[in-house]
Formats: sequence, C-alpha cells, structure tokens
Amino acid sequence: MPARTGPVRIGARGSKLSLAQAGHMQRRIAAALGADPQDAAAVEAVAPLIVITTTGDRVQDRRLLEIGGKGMFTKEIEEALLAGHIDCAVHSLKDMPGLLPEGLCIAAIPEREDPRDAFLSLKAGRVEDLAQGAVLGTASLRRQAQMLHRRPDLDVQMLRGNVDTRLAKLEAGAADAILLAYAGLKRLGLGHLPKSLIDPIECPPAPGQGALAIETRIGDCDLPWVQAIRHAPSTIAVAAERGALMALEGSCKTAIGAHAWFEGAHLKLIVEALSTDGARRFRHAGEADLTELADPEASARELGLSIGLAVKAEAGDAIDLS
Repeated sequence: MPARTGPVRIGARGSKLSLAQAGHMQRRIAAALGADPQDAAAVEAVAPLIVITTTGDRVQDRRLLEIGGKGMFTKEIEEALLAGHIDCAVHSLKDMPGLLPEGLCIAAIPEREDPRDAFLSLKAGRVEDLAQGAVLGTASLRRQAQMLHRRPDLDVQMLRGNVDTRLAKLEAGAADAILLAYAGLKRLGLGHLPKSLIDPIECPPAPGQGALAIETRIGDCDLPWVQAIRHAPSTIAVAAERGALMALEGSCKTAIGAHAWFEGAHLKLIVEALSTDGARRFRHAGEADLTELADPEASARELGLSIGLAVKAEAGDAIDLS
C-alpha cells in the first residue's frame, strides 16, 4: 500500500491526560511524516488532533464494569476510526479490551513509560503505613484486590474521575490514600507527587500499563509513519502481558495483574489473578529466551497465554471470569 499523502487525523479522548498523551504522539507522528515537531502549525497541518468524548468520560459515578467495561473508553473512538472520520487513535493500552473490533489493529506501541502503580497520601508513605481501617480510594478492581490481599483491614472505596478530580478528593479527605498509574502522573508533569511506588513483581500492574497504543484500520497498520514510532522491546513485553489477559478472559470484572520485563535477551513474566476481596491470590511466572527467535512478539504472546492458562487452571471458580 502506498504511503499516506494527506494528513493523519488522530482521535483521542478529551481528558487532560489523554490530550497530553495524544499531543506527545501527535508530534512523533508529525515528525515521521516529515514535519518539524516544534512547529505547532506544521504539526496540526499534517497530524490534526480530533477530540472524541467516550461513554467512560461521561459516566463518572459508577465502576466501569457497571457501564460496559474497558470498551467504554474506546467504543466511540473506534467507531470514528471504522467510519473513516479519523485515521488513528491514541489509547492507554491498559484501557483496551483483549479483543478489538473487526477491521482494526494495534499498529504501534511506542516506548513504554514506567508501568508501576503510585501510592499517594497525605497521611502515610506506604500502604503498610496506613492506619488500621484507613480508606483507600480506587476504581480498579485489581488494585482493590491486591491492596486487600496485603491489608485486609482497609476500607476500599470506589473513586473514579480524571487525575485532577482524584487528587482533589484526596486533598479534601475523601480518602486516606489513592493509587494511580505512575505513567499518567509523569506524563502530566506530576511525577513528584507519589509518596512511594508499588513493586511491580509483588503487585503486577494492569496488562499494558504505562504503554500507549496506536490503533489503526488493518490496511494502514504497516504504513511508514506507523513503523517509525514502534518500539520493539515495549511491543514484545506488552504482547506477553496481553497474552495472559486473553487467556484469563480479562475484563473489568476480573482482578488481573501482569508484568513483563527483560533481563538481557530473556523475557520474564509474572501473572496473577485474585478474588475481589483479595483473600485468594493465584500467581505463576515464566520466561523465554528470545535471542534467535524469528518472531519474538508471537513467542512473547505464547508465553503470556501459557502462564495465563496456568493461573486460570489453578484458580478455577475462585475468580470471576464472566
């Protein structure tokens, strides 16, 4: 397929974090198309940003599982992509369901930001330091289960909203502590706020956390500008994590964590699933030597699938896979 000659229209959500992430990728895409990334007018001319409001943005008073799951942050954007109103979309990969709509693909994973969860509090430096029965705010079932596994005495309360809203609620005393993705805080220039970071091996983050996903129509997935923004190590690591997600049929109804990292040419992966109350936790780990493999991404995905299936087999009915 010949390289695209017209502008590449980028779809993104309208939250401050989404716009920060999309703006970063807008400059990367513009540079790949030959524009000066420091020239705002040139960037907007070749890679205009189109804001699309999603159901997940509009409904802020309920958990995602109550309004349709992760797809509520991507549905309207993907509809615009399929209809040809935009040419690509910038998502947080952790917000993307395991299965994509027919005709779409994750075309590129740029270099990943730090995948860890961040602990923020005005009262304690770590989860372990919180008072007995302290209120922990989060909208994530995974974070809820992981924290209750470590501290069953905590009072975990549902806390949704954008980063500013959650920080304001913490400041107002609605919670004694909150957990947020460290990557998002860093992209907003707020990387100094966490009191501590959660160990990603002890408490694996959401599959794909810290990574951005550039979604396109299948016919556009190998255009030159797409290839220019791919980062191979990040692509391979998240392939393993999303392989586990697929094996566990992960959704917002399931507390799943997965963390993949490289040690030399060895890709290591740890996967866990927990009951929603944190009382039961099922963990498996593995690794693969990718040195001479023809398709390391496919091999990473197979590693994730196999470890995810091992977790699923052990957990049985103890975790909700509906």
